[in-house]
Amino acid sequence: MTRDPHTPAPAYLLEVSGVTKAFGPVVALKNAEFCLRRGSIHALCGGNGAGKSTFLSILMGFIQPDGGDIFINGQRCEFHHPREALNAGIAIVQQELSAIPDLTVAENIWLGREPRRLGFGDFATLNQRTTSLLKELDFKIDAREKMRNLSVAEQQLVEIAKALSHANADIIIMDEPTSAIGEEDAQKIFQTLQQLAAKGKGIIYVSHRLSEIFQIADSYTIFRDGAYIHEGYIADITREQLIEHIIGGEYDSEFAKFNQPGEQVLLAVNNLCWRSKIKDISLQLKHGEILGIYGLVGSGRSEFLDLIFGIQHADSGTIRLGDKTLNRHSPREAIDSGIAYVTEDRKETGLVLCRSVSENINIASFAAISRMGFVSEKREQARTRDMIQRFNVKTHDGEQPVGNLSGGNQQKVVLGRWALLDPEVLLLDEPTRGIDVGAKKEIYRFMSEFALQNKGIIMVSSELSEIIGMSDRILVFRDGQLAGELSAADATQAALMKLAI
Repeated sequence: MTRDPHTPAPAYLLEVSGVTKAFGPVVALKNAEFCLRRGSIHALCGGNGAGKSTFLSILMGFIQPDGGDIFINGQRCEFHHPREALNAGIAIVQQELSAIPDLTVAENIWLGREPRRLGFGDFATLNQRTTSLLKELDFKIDAREKMRNLSVAEQQLVEIAKALSHANADIIIMDEPTSAIGEEDAQKIFQTLQQLAAKGKGIIYVSHRLSEIFQIADSYTIFRDGAYIHEGYIADITREQLIEHIIGGEYDSEFAKFNQPGEQVLLAVNNLCWRSKIKDISLQLKHGEILGIYGLVGSGRSEFLDLIFGIQHADSGTIRLGDKTLNRHSPREAIDSGIAYVTEDRKETGLVLCRSVSENINIASFAAISRMGFVSEKREQARTRDMIQRFNVKTHDGEQPVGNLSGGNQQKVVLGRWALLDPEVLLLDEPTRGIDVGAKKEIYRFMSEFALQNKGIIMVSSELSEIIGMSDRILVFRDGQLAGELSAADATQAALMKLAI
């Protein structure tokens, strides 16, 4: 265990030792060891399936461990209910925002704990208490504003305020807090976390974005395959060494890029306009090219992909794929024309979580394995096995509910679905969000192999290292307009941010 160098005795806010957990025959945690110092931002690292989610669920009282010990401020604790974890001073800001859109900021923060007067809700006290809390945190958010009117970043700040509204919350778990926000908004979150750490809070920071870990964290712990692997101080480890610990093997390169764009145009977009979100955008996608699109949240990136796929219809402009012009087309027509779309939110729009891996893989191409309205089960299973093998999906079999898979494996299922259709153009919106470094590389390899077949990819990404590492050209969107273009050779993080802001 990493000890505080300035204190001879352990000085831990949280200490976890030998925690184990199994779900039937599947061992999720073999030996979880973890220490958190007061005033520390401590990164919990590991690939998808490493045991991080199970560990956090135990800390929050959602599930109970089979063995091991949890100490808070030196006192042994057992949590049989999330309320007990909260009372002990542990709060979580989850990756999936849990706000109720039609309630105000104040109502969301104090939901279930509203101040009452004469048996009725005391809204004056509620708003006053919320305003004081937001002011203390330096969050410039109106307590009376409805959540649906806030940006994703502001909603994330409200979730942090909610966690801190529990007076004794000294341990704050941040689970992928920047997964849905851009670089600029992420910096606001980081500033808040640093202020909280300065006040003596202990923060457990979970993120697959290694650049964030090296920017914000002072220490780290690595889990792999349900077991504690290594821990230390961020200052004492390189990015390459951290990756090697996470994947359990030698690190060669973070990206897998080996395609070569041609000169022939595959997809041409001319003067595309839609409401006030997309303003006269023209671009070309070449055969064999990975075209990156960067921009801040709200710049029109996702809306642009929606227009190409036919989810929305442009007010003016043209979309041309090869010799075919797409005009007010439907997603079905886009698919038939050779366009596939991996959306930003795989859980909301990419997958049917309650259905099996097999059903999710084949859902877009049942017609190819159907006859007279009946699906060939044999062909369905064969196609499922092929995609599971091709994308290295970690699942017991094709019948497992896709909702039970890790985020990285869910994304591979979505990619497998579209790969079955053999499209010409692949639209990728945040293709590696919430995915570990090992799964990322597998997806990058697929992207390069896809482009090598003389096909094309348009990729939207908020991760600067990814957009630079995997794109042949990068277009920058700002306020629904094309702000600039950079070649891969000329692209730097500073140059991209300068165009985006």
